[in-house]
Amino acid sequence: MSANPVVVRSTEGYANVATAGEHQLAADEPTSVGGTDTGMSPYELLLSALGACTSMTLRMYADRKGWPLTGVDVRLEHSRVHAQDCEDCESKTGKLDKIRRVISLRGELSTEQRERLLEIANKCPVHRTLRSEIWIDSVLALA
Repeated sequence: MSANPVVVRSTEGYANVATAGEHQLAADEPTSVGGTDTGMSPYELLLSALGACTSMTLRMYADRKGWPLTGVDVRLEHSRVHAQDCEDCESKTGKLDKIRRVISLRGELSTEQRERLLEIANKCPVHRTLRSEIWIDSVLALA
């Protein structure tokens, strides 16, 4: 289990506040779908988790190796694609979620170091979670 449970509370309309320990962030839908755009959408939050985990994992790895990584930028986009258009996917029917992650590494890194960091990016815990079978146990709280 995570260190702090995340509690998400609806406020008004689609707006929500997520709390973990002493930290808070806003979540909402864009105005184009009826929200008030007071925070990131749920998919933006999901992409943020993957981007943050990627950056942190690369920082930890480079620090352990003593590599001159001075910064990481991760740009992420989510889309839905037809399974038949995905050559590398097992599923060939319906639609699939596709995440494009572009990682920019700053620092005087060799080609070999850059390639290794790309491999390590695919091992960040959130990446592994998203690529694994996920079981979500939903129950109603007692009134």
